[in-house]
Amino acid sequence: MKLTDNTVFIPGATSGIGLGLALRLHELGNTVIIGGRRTALLDEIAAAHPGIHTVRIDTADADDITRVSTEVQQRFPETNVLIAMAGIMRPEDLTTSGFLDTAEAVVTTNILGPLRLIAAFTEFLSDRPDATIITVSSGLAFTPMVATATYSASKAAIHSFTDSLRVQLAPKGIDVLELVPPAVRTDLMPGQAQAEWAMPLEEFLDEVLSLLPEATDEILVERVKPLRHSEAQGNRRELIDQLAQLS
Repeated sequence: MKLTDNTVFIPGATSGIGLGLALRLHELGNTVIIGGRRTALLDEIAAAHPGIHTVRIDTADADDITRVSTEVQQRFPETNVLIAMAGIMRPEDLTTSGFLDTAEAVVTTNILGPLRLIAAFTEFLSDRPDATIITVSSGLAFTPMVATATYSASKAAIHSFTDSLRVQLAPKGIDVLELVPPAVRTDLMPGQAQAEWAMPLEEFLDEVLSLLPEATDEILVERVKPLRHSEAQGNRRELIDQLAQLS
């Protein structure tokens, strides 16, 4: 993926990694459109960062995705990059049936949301030069955190889907990349933004942007590689037990 002269749509970019990427890509000379559910927060971001465009979108709502995707494509016909960033992470107690409501919300946002966005943009992007779709999985797709079982499983699903998507969209000229973050200091979970075991956000963004121009499939910062390769390295169960202690 080239780092400049793109038009990039990032739903789920009002905080954390999504907002960080949006600001970095904007600074590099890209046109950036961010999406999120909270109108007031979108207005604050637009006021603080002139030139960044905003749209209100609920990526858990299928009709909203259809409506906003059409709006973005009409308002910004040069759009050539979709970063399907939106996601939620919630703890679950799998020993009771009460976890199901949480699990269903995670599946709707983390799996159906990206799939619906990709479906809404694939045909449009097939006509665009330098078209790229970036999905966002997690190191937990490969080495799960037991306290957030459905989150980990949802990211494993995104990883598998992305592998197939990459092959099927190659003939259409659409590059497909998978961003695989480790724990990063964001508000994804309570206390994570201050956690010593999480990677500083700016450090993560620096490394991601250094990797993007040469990436052909997965974007792996060094901090995520132990999780990504734990099965091959033979220490997957040990790392699962270590992650359980962070819960």
